[in-house]
Amino acid sequence: MKEVLENAPPSTVSNLIERSILDVGIPPCPVVLDRFMTEARKNEPDFNLLAHIIGSDVGISAGLIKTANSSFFGMRQRARSVNEALALLGMKTTSCTVAGIILRKAFPNMQHLERFWDASARIAHLTGWLAQQLNIRGLHAEDAYTFGLFRDCGIPVLLARFPQYEKVLVAANNEARQSFIDVENAELPTNHAMVGCILAQNWWLPEDICLAIRNHHNLVELESNNPALSVLSRRLIATAQLAEYILQQQLGLSLTQEWTKLGPACLQALNLDETQLEALYIEAVSVVNTEQE
Repeated sequence: MKEVLENAPPSTVSNLIERSILDVGIPPCPVVLDRFMTEARKNEPDFNLLAHIIGSDVGISAGLIKTANSSFFGMRQRARSVNEALALLGMKTTSCTVAGIILRKAFPNMQHLERFWDASARIAHLTGWLAQQLNIRGLHAEDAYTFGLFRDCGIPVLLARFPQYEKVLVAANNEARQSFIDVENAELPTNHAMVGCILAQNWWLPEDICLAIRNHHNLVELESNNPALSVLSRRLIATAQLAEYILQQQLGLSLTQEWTKLGPACLQALNLDETQLEALYIEAVSVVNTEQE
């Protein structure tokens, strides 16, 4: 599927994506998210209607209010309703937050995913924090947080679809030289980066985030100046990879060999040196050890 999608003419891409959703089991865009995004993308969206759409699901409503009141956003005013949360977070952040809340709900019967969700939430939180600390033009904390949350969203899809994927995932995590997705492609008809990108596109996430998901194990693209992968996408990839590495070093979570392969390119993309990196390690301790809200 990977090669087919990459080489297909534009006129057939949408059909191939629809087929891949059926073949691999990518969850289609949930109705509540589709309704929300359809309204949110209008020139003059109806905020009362948006609040009503969110309010139709108690879990999403509670999650949005909890997110708006989290220390990550540092709002002086606390949201007490969906309308207030929407006003505080803004349209873009609310859209991505709603998508993130729904993501976990899309896999309700999956066993052994608690550590995955915990690591994803911590990586997302730390990625957003790093974006704030690095203060790189164009790299916003909300985008970094969303990318960190959705970066590996293809993994639960593949776990649900392919019985052998758990062993493939272990092998890819332990591989110190070969690309992570090459390990996957050798055993499966696709990889989690491709699947995650398709899910993100189907769920209305911004294109820079979708491309970053697609290429977050791609060293060649991370190092190149290929205009197909934006500077923002490269910085999102690099920031999340750094977040994952810090998490590995301090908590022993999300253990992979990716920093060995991608670390130097990530530091270059973020214009960081080893001295700055050491300072970030120290500052990140309190963030890493903060209980996820």
